[in-house]
Amino acid sequence: MRKLFNQKELRQQFPILQQEVHNKPLIYFDNAATSQKPQQVIDAISDYYCQDNANVHRGIHELSERATGKYEAARHKVATFINAPAVTEVIYTRGATEAINMVAQCYVAQYFKAGDAVIISELEHHANIVPWQILSQRMGLEIRWLPVNEKGEVEITKLPSLLADGKVKLLAINWISNSLGTCNPVAEIISQCRKKEVLTLIDACQVPAHQRIDVQAIDCDFLVFSGHKMFAPTGIGILWARKALLEKFSLWQGGGDMILEVGFDGFAPNELPNRLEAGTPAIAQAIGLGSAIDWVNKLDLEASSDYEHQLLQFATEEIVKIPDIKIVGQAEHKSSVLSFVFASNFLHPSDVATLLNLDGIAVRSGHHCTMPILKKMGLPATVRASLCFFNTFDEVETFIQSLQRIQQKYG
Repeated sequence: MRKLFNQKELRQQFPILQQEVHNKPLIYFDNAATSQKPQQVIDAISDYYCQDNANVHRGIHELSERATGKYEAARHKVATFINAPAVTEVIYTRGATEAINMVAQCYVAQYFKAGDAVIISELEHHANIVPWQILSQRMGLEIRWLPVNEKGEVEITKLPSLLADGKVKLLAINWISNSLGTCNPVAEIISQCRKKEVLTLIDACQVPAHQRIDVQAIDCDFLVFSGHKMFAPTGIGILWARKALLEKFSLWQGGGDMILEVGFDGFAPNELPNRLEAGTPAIAQAIGLGSAIDWVNKLDLEASSDYEHQLLQFATEEIVKIPDIKIVGQAEHKSSVLSFVFASNFLHPSDVATLLNLDGIAVRSGHHCTMPILKKMGLPATVRASLCFFNTFDEVETFIQSLQRIQQKYG
């Protein structure tokens, strides 16, 4: 049976939206930075602290057993959510940034050599750039850039030439750009890499709040995402990787839970996934992630995604009517992200965001941790409005009216 999408009912499940900012109803257009949390997720975290608060795995008392059950149940939910072949392939991390760094330090640094190459696109978040630049400095890893055109689309036709000499061992790319909203053709990119026996890492941070993930269908080798961008708490993320690759990872950290035995003369590491999860984990956050997945699974993501696209289309049609507005990133396939500037630079994006905030409108301004692509476009920063299905057409109209007043007053 098709799942229902009731926008008004869904919006009511987010308590943070029921407030005023500067005596104006809050309009939250910063969803690409972090998503808001439905009451169900907030309750799951609260219930853990009120009823089950205990450390996991080693306790035999009731609270520890309940906490462990919920913590590991969340891992199973993640595995099902992304269609992982095995639950032991799901590694908890602090977020996508840590997950990418784990791949860089625990796999690439161990098995690649100087002169081997990694491809990343010009669209990448700093979290998918700096780890590879660190390895470039330390071990002579070569970084090759998949170029992006003026519309903000990766030039996939350039990929064969980047792969041609056989030196590339890994391609790491985002599925959806956080700064421009570009939706990359990851399945096609992965297919080209597979033919050349090149490993692939997908940064899926912007995906699970908008569409389903199937790691087996896209056929990637590594995939990462953060909970806080999909209605879950901060401080929890996921690294998924093929088991054969994870078994080759060097140890990430040493401590409790990642060992089977410790003696005065050494230690024996634990099995997956524990061997890569040292120390007391983010228990409440993992439980919150599991609750968020339960909540998302109730959604008709196709309907919610269609609604977001309608919001984006409406916002785009209206914003271009404002004199001097320039949209940054006009890919044919976009997520619900609208980045823009006033072309004559009469106001810096941070000033625009400050003025919007006075009207109760939360947007993001700056380089969005994507300095390379913005520099290529000749921009120090943009204003970014990122929409979610709990946003409304009335909110978009209020946003447009606020921008019109800004342009009339300062333009």
